[in-house]
Amino acid sequence: MKTKKQHSAGGVIFRERGGRIEVALISRNNHTIWCLPKGNIEKGESVEEAAKRETKEETGLDGELLQKINTIHYFYSSKKENLRFSKTVDFFLFRYLKGDIKEHDWEVDSVEWLEIEEAIKKLTYKSERETLKKAEEILYRKE
Repeated sequence: MKTKKQHSAGGVIFRERGGRIEVALISRNNHTIWCLPKGNIEKGESVEEAAKRETKEETGLDGELLQKINTIHYFYSSKKENLRFSKTVDFFLFRYLKGDIKEHDWEVDSVEWLEIEEAIKKLTYKSERETLKKAEEILYRKE
């Protein structure tokens, strides 16, 4: 099986409510997968621009880019394409500015605002839980 490289970007978008930090998570595959918004970088687009665009498309929310959180790497396979993918994803932290979670795109089943501790537990993938823990460390260090 051939391996193809992919580079994506995504975001952790947060807001403060009642002294607590909430983040927006997306669900896919009939609400069986909970993850952070992310997607492929388009031609001519910077990693940061892709992260902002994908976060907005998949959550319906606009955010102010604060900083890079981390980079994760994983493999997955597509039987349909008979390919194995080596995927790198750069995640960035965004402060919520405006938008509505009901305005997410068709790729997403739903979007929910969750307190950050609950969101960490709900995420399906370990690497994304670690990303959200790093975002939490960044956010609480700033207070």
